Amino acid sequence: MAFLNQQEREALLNEIKDLRFNQIRGRLFRKDKKCRLAFFRNAQETNRWMTRYILEGLGTQVTLVESLDHSNGKATYKLEEIIVAPTPENRL
Repeated sequence: MAFLNQQEREALLNEIKDLRFNQIRGRLFRKDKKCRLAFFRNAQETNRWMTRYILEGLGTQVTLVESLDHSNGKATYKLEEIIVAPTPENRL
């Protein structure tokens, strides 16, 4: 399978931007059979939790950035940003 170029990565972003967390996960695993989870809700910055999926067959990585919301007395994650970037092997 060929790697995704910039336009195809933008199309993937537009395809998943309105989905919920688990729907994004399912869509990515169906899109690429070699998809793997790099890290899950890893706190790399203050109040920003990141989950990254590597789509090895498509030469793309998708990072979901969430924040933790305590407003209702219950901790819930809110999806803030989705970053779709090429892997180092993808030079397109």
